[in-house]
Amino acid sequence: MSADLSAHALVLTDAHKSFGSNKAVDGVSFSLAAGQVHALLGGNGSGKSTLIKMLAGVERADDGRLTIGDQTIALSDMTPARAAAAGLRFVHQQRSTFPELTVAENLAIGGYGFPLAPGGRVRWRAARRRAAEVLEKYDIEAFPDQLLGELGPARQAMVAIARALQVGGAGGILVLDEPTVSLPDTEVRLLLDAVRKHADHGQTVIFVTHRLEEVFAVADNAILLRNGQLVSEVAPRSITRGDLVELIVGSAVDEITPNDDAELGPAVLEAEALCAGPVGPVDLTLHAGEVVGVAGLVGSGRSSLLKALFGVLPVESGSVRLAGQPLSLASPRDGMRAGIAYVPENRAEDAAFPELSLTDNVSVAVLSDYWRKGRLRAGLQRRDARGLLSRFRIKAQSVEDPLSALSGGNQQKVMVARWLRRSPRVVLLDEPTQGVDVGARHEIYLLIREAVEAGAVALIASSDSEELAAICDRVIVLRGGRIVGEVPRTELTSNRVERLAHGQSKEVTV
Repeated sequence: MSADLSAHALVLTDAHKSFGSNKAVDGVSFSLAAGQVHALLGGNGSGKSTLIKMLAGVERADDGRLTIGDQTIALSDMTPARAAAAGLRFVHQQRSTFPELTVAENLAIGGYGFPLAPGGRVRWRAARRRAAEVLEKYDIEAFPDQLLGELGPARQAMVAIARALQVGGAGGILVLDEPTVSLPDTEVRLLLDAVRKHADHGQTVIFVTHRLEEVFAVADNAILLRNGQLVSEVAPRSITRGDLVELIVGSAVDEITPNDDAELGPAVLEAEALCAGPVGPVDLTLHAGEVVGVAGLVGSGRSSLLKALFGVLPVESGSVRLAGQPLSLASPRDGMRAGIAYVPENRAEDAAFPELSLTDNVSVAVLSDYWRKGRLRAGLQRRDARGLLSRFRIKAQSVEDPLSALSGGNQQKVMVARWLRRSPRVVLLDEPTQGVDVGARHEIYLLIREAVEAGAVALIASSDSEELAAICDRVIVLRGGRIVGEVPRTELTSNRVERLAHGQSKEVTV
């Protein structure tokens, strides 16, 4: 590599990392111009996460070197302490902030530390004054004494970024690992504006995301990985979305669009005056063969509605009918018996068994099918699992691999496969493509469409209004636990959905 090292904020040279025979990072080299936002892109399993862990010193590299300023470090010698000393600042997807503590306390913990008086007593007035200076410097609308949890998600992320930049002094390289993954669209825009301001003031940023619209909105440069190798570096302003998708996936991906002329099938699931937890009363009718989106801000009741329709959240009043027959939903067992499938938002906590095999993970919802006369038919279970991995295009070396060995997108496809193998009548999906790359996202969309074309109905809750506008036949919008509007396919745009969610558009009676 012949780059002029002095002209760049960071130069990575010939980075390698293998796990057995799998080359997770295979000879990756690139350089970062100072004061720019560099999007690090690639499908699940492309090597992005491994590369970030190598830079952070969390994963020991096999080979390669890193040059920042006038110092060069062998990647195999990198540790978290050396990464921090070199000026690498990380804000991970799972942020280590504390909602129950104040903004000032959050900025001090893991940041610049608490100012102490003789004897070790915290100088709280000085701590608040320092926090106020940081908030003003980074234009964050918050007060030092305010609880972090009182802020919106984007401003909480902005506090986490500001804290990271205070470690050892501002500057260096800021690495943001999917900072917008769980944010609604309006919060995403707020955070992207903040990231852009950081770069405009000279901060160099590595920005990891699966949302391509964010790349076009904020990035000066895009670094694309595939199968552990660097495949391209490109300025987003110089290419189209289709070009970028093809670079990430390795081939063109056709857009999935609903059939505007398709006739509605019979009513499958009907809810009348449904009240459950923060939701209700809700009237809703879902027809066979349609994909219905559920939109709304954080706290609107999106997830709670799906939980109620599966039996996770107890129904307090109202009624639910399935194919015209009354349905009691006192527990998830009732939902399963009725032919309802549910993929929750928090895969890690509520759905995945990371240390169990893929066979176990795809079989858990039908485990009774494999017991005969008190014995588990493990051979049949494994054969069926291999068939499911092929059918759902799940990339894995063996059905005996633990779920944790798979990329995020493939883990999500395992969750979807677990339920679609039951040929459900109703499919409830909460943030089904959160943290999933564009290729796996396309495959999940195809699987959803296959299910509804077979006669099921899909109800998808998502904070991504662009996603809902792209794949749904109609979208209902919740606010305060009630349906405040419905956008039909003929009028469905992300802007229309967002305006309804924020109460900025005339409500539609449904």
